[in-house]
Amino acid sequence: MYQKMHIGRRSFIKGLGAAGGCALCSPFILPSHGFGADAVSSGNKLNIAVIGAGTRSRLALIPEVLRLGDNITALCDVDAAQVDLTRNHVSRKVENVGAASMAKVKIYDDYRKLLESEKSLDAVIIATGTRWHAPLSVVFMKAGKHVYCEKPLVHKVTESRELVEVARKCKVVTQTGTQGGSNKCFRRSMEIIQAGVLGQIREVHMWCCHFPMYPASFDRPAGEDPIPEGFNWDFWLGPAPYRPFKKDIYHPGSLKYLIWLDFADGMLAGFGSHTFYLPIRALKLDAPIRVDADNNEPIRETYTSAGKFRFDFPARGNLDPVTLWWMDGNRYPPEEVTANLKALYRKVPDMGCLFLGEKGEMYTGGWGGEGLMKMKGNDKWRGVLDHEAARNVPHTLPRVDGDNHMHEWIQACKGGAPTFSSIEVGAKSIESFLPGILSLRLGKPIEWDGANLKARNAPEAAPLIQKNYRTKWLI
Repeated sequence: MYQKMHIGRRSFIKGLGAAGGCALCSPFILPSHGFGADAVSSGNKLNIAVIGAGTRSRLALIPEVLRLGDNITALCDVDAAQVDLTRNHVSRKVENVGAASMAKVKIYDDYRKLLESEKSLDAVIIATGTRWHAPLSVVFMKAGKHVYCEKPLVHKVTESRELVEVARKCKVVTQTGTQGGSNKCFRRSMEIIQAGVLGQIREVHMWCCHFPMYPASFDRPAGEDPIPEGFNWDFWLGPAPYRPFKKDIYHPGSLKYLIWLDFADGMLAGFGSHTFYLPIRALKLDAPIRVDADNNEPIRETYTSAGKFRFDFPARGNLDPVTLWWMDGNRYPPEEVTANLKALYRKVPDMGCLFLGEKGEMYTGGWGGEGLMKMKGNDKWRGVLDHEAARNVPHTLPRVDGDNHMHEWIQACKGGAPTFSSIEVGAKSIESFLPGILSLRLGKPIEWDGANLKARNAPEAAPLIQKNYRTKWLI
């Protein structure tokens, strides 16, 4: 997808240039496994708005909704150029329905105007930058709209609790954009792990070395550039602290903004939201008791060039304590850990998750798919879907038609089965590993109090834990 690179700070910058009530909810609210605040029968099309017209919406989310036969009635973005790119792309690439849909879609540059004007709106897809995910999810859930929110679900760990509270009160259908969770290999892997086929699992290694390698952490460039016509920079910043605009440094594209710690949390959250998802669910993990980032460089305003994090989780019932490792940039798990994988692939894959159990090991891809197992005493890897060691493990989790994450959400909005990756589930997941950012930014291990969302040994972490929004653009 992206070519790997390793570049310095100057070259990198240059290269970038070439909890309230639900006041608006219906008083007659159905359970979240039904169809939420406004009834949508299974035979009807949903009217869906998309907030954020970037690459993810353009290439995946909008085309998928249209192919499933539902309506994109509104598109909102503070950058007119991104809106034009998305409309043109969808019109050309989505056969039969793309052009007609984009000709009718209403365009907004302010989500507040959209919410006020779109009276027949059923649901919303939030595909903005991370800093906007939680505030917008809260607004639309309180308005009684079903919500599909891209990952990472939150930027500050305390946002997770507010999201859960609002989702439970408003009882709309929600889905977090961890689409790997809808893959049949993900769900089968989860069943196998929880059935004890691998025995006790005390160690899990995760890594993502697939995307461009960023330079060592650096500060924002000096100066200010003219803001392009049709781009509301202040609104783009939204709840984040204000800073001057610099061309091609922060926008467009998630690979630019996600390294800036005022806006996001680097690859740990940006891709870790996918890879942590299976171990957190399969091993029934809650909060770590200790997190430790191996800082190989001073942390300034951007994420590290090569992350390495250790998360220690306590025992859970009859499950032993477990240590999770995350690595990115150019850092891979130790050779002794990946020896069997290397023998299989002749190299260590650029991303993945490796469970080390008493009786065997399991490898899954970065999104939780693929799913291979190797039992001790047997040199052969075999897929989780037909591994003989799991022959008697029952199928306890529902499967999704075509492994389609969007389809699962839309069907749930119409009264179908519950979503697998609701906001409640997504919030619990990211809350389990986002404290790693505290250790990275403070340069020391964190003794974590998960119940109260506090760093026991670092009171100076409080500003990094609590949300502190600029409110100019919020409802």
